Amino acid sequence: TLVFVVLMARAWLYDAAEAILGPHMRRIGAAARAWLGRHPADRAMTVRFDAVHVAPARWPRHIVNAFEIDIW
Repeated sequence: TLVFVVLMARAWLYDAAEAILGPHMRRIGAAARAWLGRHPADRAMTVRFDAVHVAPARWPRHIVNAFEIDIW
């Protein structure tokens, strides 16, 4: 599995979760397409998009398969 991860840091974990919007998803989708364009062997792998939310004095929260992007 090839995993692309968005890291969001905010004052509150809830705000970090809410901060992943269209522009962020478009950027990570573009990054995934660029990676796969340069590494064609990775196209055979399962692709997943995760998120890690961080906030002061809190443990980071890792969200597996946080969202889906059509990269093909």
